[in-house]
Amino acid sequence: MIDGTTLHAPWALLPDGWARDVAVAIAPDGTIASIHAGVRRGGATPLAGPVLPGMTNLHSHAFQYAMAGLAETRSPSGEDHFWSWRETMYRFLAHLTPDDVEAIAAQLYVALLKGGFTSVVEFHYLQADPAGAPYADPAEMAWRILAAARQAGIARTILPSLYRHGGFGRPPGEGQRRFLLPAQAVLDVIAALRREAASDPLLRVGAAPHSLRAVTVQELGAFAAAVRRDDPLTPLHIHAAEQPREVEECLAATGQRPVERLLAHLPLDRRWCVVHATHMDAAETEALAATGAVAGLCPTTEGNLGDGIFPFLAWRAAGGAFGIGTDSHVGTDAVGELRMLDYAQRLTHLRRAVGASEAEPSTGTALWQHAAASGAQAAAQPAGAIAPGCRADLVVLDGAHPLLAGRGGGTIADTLVFAPAPALVHDVYVAGRRVIAAGRHGAEDAIAARFAATLRRLLA
Repeated sequence: MIDGTTLHAPWALLPDGWARDVAVAIAPDGTIASIHAGVRRGGATPLAGPVLPGMTNLHSHAFQYAMAGLAETRSPSGEDHFWSWRETMYRFLAHLTPDDVEAIAAQLYVALLKGGFTSVVEFHYLQADPAGAPYADPAEMAWRILAAARQAGIARTILPSLYRHGGFGRPPGEGQRRFLLPAQAVLDVIAALRREAASDPLLRVGAAPHSLRAVTVQELGAFAAAVRRDDPLTPLHIHAAEQPREVEECLAATGQRPVERLLAHLPLDRRWCVVHATHMDAAETEALAATGAVAGLCPTTEGNLGDGIFPFLAWRAAGGAFGIGTDSHVGTDAVGELRMLDYAQRLTHLRRAVGASEAEPSTGTALWQHAAASGAQAAAQPAGAIAPGCRADLVVLDGAHPLLAGRGGGTIADTLVFAPAPALVHDVYVAGRRVIAAGRHGAEDAIAARFAATLRRLLA
């Protein structure tokens, strides 16, 4: 709980666009009680500059943050791609302890807050011990993720993952043994986390059947039905069509493309998030968009891995929803993901301002507003907009920064996304509490020291 307070911003990005001189009243439970535009500051607390709704990071594998920059060396064969990177990742995670994962996640979550993310969706598949056996408490790794999120003060959605196979028709490999829990064990972890969520207002719980490589459609259907039996609105996320080889193997094994297969066998809806969805054909694109499912785009990771480029224009023309995530965390700021998304489309289509629309000609505004709202939808978090009833998750820019001098309305978001400067993000609020103040987190020194010690040991 917080003391009810009112904040005042010179500019605010509201659901219907930018407004000047905005007072945001915050209720004791951390939600937005009311909003008034065109008002004097009066006794309200002044914000440092323009304010945008907090962004949801809808796809995170927190442990991978520790290996960012460690898989960029050319191999002797010169055949470097997603599949070779994956082998490096398997070797790296083999040594991680629960303490390591907590230290890595805490450092990551502070970085995400500084990058404008106010909530994170953890696609949680590192669940077993190094030998591939369940911990005494199968939820051990999940508790460490939650502990890290609480240290940072970021809102959290955790998705325990079902992972049973090593590929289409193949048994799991040694590198995948830490991902494997029986379906019932994963359901038990979800039940324990749901009990925890009853006393944690920033926590939401969902589930993540890993991919059609890792679960059959029969296993996936049974798992999804069991997860939603107690809560029909449970968010469900799945990787799909990230790589051409994945599409080829799915076709060879089943006669269907991955997204086509999902659509044929599952009742997808707006609580689903299909992560990547990079390699869809036109029919898959239109059909998936029509379900209301969110496309979980991770442009920086997808670029880093050489995944390919999402069919963004066709997706948006079909009315598709999208959000952004940082996945392997080779980037940790929201504007970097939005910029990479738009620039990849510009290079593909030889056009500018691809993310804008007739309704919202400011590219930065259109991208931020849609990704924030749809990301919150996919995370089942009551955020994503500066509006009454939403949680007061806010990103405050530094109004004194020279890049923002004389700028207002849509040019604020365009400057944030396309003229990037880390110092532009001044303060970040989660549920009405300021967790980043003047670019600093209150516990960042201790969190960083623990993270550095962890890395030194891992890399020794």
